[in-house]
Amino acid sequence: MELFNNFKSLFLEVWNKGILGVDIFQILIGLGIFLIFLIFRGIISKLIIKRLQSLAKKTSNKLDDSFVFAMEGPARFLPIVIGFFIASYYMTFSEDSRAIVDTINRTLITIFIFWVMHQVIEPISYILTGLNKILTRELIGWIIKSLKILIFILGVAAVLELWGIKIGPIIAGLGLFGVAVALGAQDLFKNLISGILVLVEKRFKIGDWILVEDIIEGIVEKIGFRSTVIRKFDKSIAIIPNFQFAENAVINISQTTNWIISWTINLQYDTTVDQLKKVRNEIESYIKTHKDYKPDLGYAVRVDKFADSSIDMYIRCFTQTDDWDEWLAVKERLAIEIKQIVEKNNAAFAFPSQSIYVEKK
Repeated sequence: MELFNNFKSLFLEVWNKGILGVDIFQILIGLGIFLIFLIFRGIISKLIIKRLQSLAKKTSNKLDDSFVFAMEGPARFLPIVIGFFIASYYMTFSEDSRAIVDTINRTLITIFIFWVMHQVIEPISYILTGLNKILTRELIGWIIKSLKILIFILGVAAVLELWGIKIGPIIAGLGLFGVAVALGAQDLFKNLISGILVLVEKRFKIGDWILVEDIIEGIVEKIGFRSTVIRKFDKSIAIIPNFQFAENAVINISQTTNWIISWTINLQYDTTVDQLKKVRNEIESYIKTHKDYKPDLGYAVRVDKFADSSIDMYIRCFTQTDDWDEWLAVKERLAIEIKQIVEKNNAAFAFPSQSIYVEKK
């Protein structure tokens, strides 16, 4: 009997003292409360969030879809935060244990707040797309990424501060490390700044055909922090450091409004003045009246000079099209028309030639 009484006393002592000064009954109640909120979390996931996603899909804009998707994670985390808070305040802790539990509660709440801030940034990008006249899509992407990184760093710093870890010395150490890195990574920062300038000044965007003399010509596929990816016309990929676009003239061929044709045709020296005038006038009339061309932007058809083996006629005109393939077709039609005009007037094209005189003795 005495042995049973000793076991009973020991059992009650353990039951009452429990863990960290909290009796077992309170721990069981706390776990029950936390379990209820975990069940509620499942209800939120299966019913509320899915219902909101279904409603968002029925609207025409993507802002609400993005917002619901972004808030899915924090919404599932919130019941855990509330459940742990209520469960922990139901239990009676010692002074030291209470301080640790309070810090855990503050940590969970801090994580939730910064998680919400981090996730809200993505829907904001849909609002910023309305400013496409000011900000390019690539620049908006950079801004969103930078804000997410900043919020993450601030969140980590806030959590460290809650646990008594001073971030001042860490920042100072990182500052010295950053100076050392900056000295050895000047090209990296130069490319980064150049990339930002490219986006802010809207020199080109993804899909544009660009030309940088003696460096690259092709279609822009990606604008990165350090470099830009360009697809050359032989289908190979070129990765160009961004500083090249800041230090050199960039010709954005995709922004051409009207393609120009600029030619010099060579006629034989035995072409008469009347033939020259007829050829010139008929070519000029074709350019002025044909639908392929835009004469109000300016044109020229003129006998230009007497070259070594030909009379040169200069032709310049703007086409109606801004499409490369159509421009090639317009050039072809003009070339055929010029040849027909020259042949119709019994003139002929010249080719480089050299006369050799043999002196008889």
